[in-house]
Amino acid sequence: MDHHDYVNLLRPANLSPGAFFSDLGAGSGAFTLALRELLGPSADIYTVDRERKKLAVLEQAHRSRFGSVENLHLILGDFTDILKLPLLDGILMANSLHFFRDKEKVLHHVGSFLKPGGALLLVEYNVDRGNPWVPHPLSFDTFRDLASGAGFSAPRLLAKKPSSFLHEFYSALAHKMSN
Repeated sequence: MDHHDYVNLLRPANLSPGAFFSDLGAGSGAFTLALRELLGPSADIYTVDRERKKLAVLEQAHRSRFGSVENLHLILGDFTDILKLPLLDGILMANSLHFFRDKEKVLHHVGSFLKPGGALLLVEYNVDRGNPWVPHPLSFDTFRDLASGAGFSAPRLLAKKPSSFLHEFYSALAHKMSN
């Protein structure tokens, strides 16, 4: 996939420019760059990853594509731990939830970072059986069944993209329900 593909997986969410967003498990930033393109330069994006080297690659890629790293906040950490984040308008989890067996627990925790009604944008492989590199994927149908128990609205399927690795990717949008 390329930058255009990443943007097109997220575009149907109709994200609000200038929002406070986080990319949890950002890696080297392919989806962070897509978020920046869709949210614009005034949006604050908090990228969280456990690998310092990947965050450095992300920072350089952001600077190369957008000319600066203003409003990009690089956070070295594990998003399943306590993080110092402002209440967010939205969270992107792109290929990060499939590393966890107990997805409902992770989603409950992630939801604590969101304002009521905040957006959860999920990108995952559309399968329920994994492999050593993608140990616990979840299809859109599984995410739909899981979302309400984790405190989110019924998700809306946004887009799909074929994958030579595990069938296809999908993107979906759900919102944090009020407590």
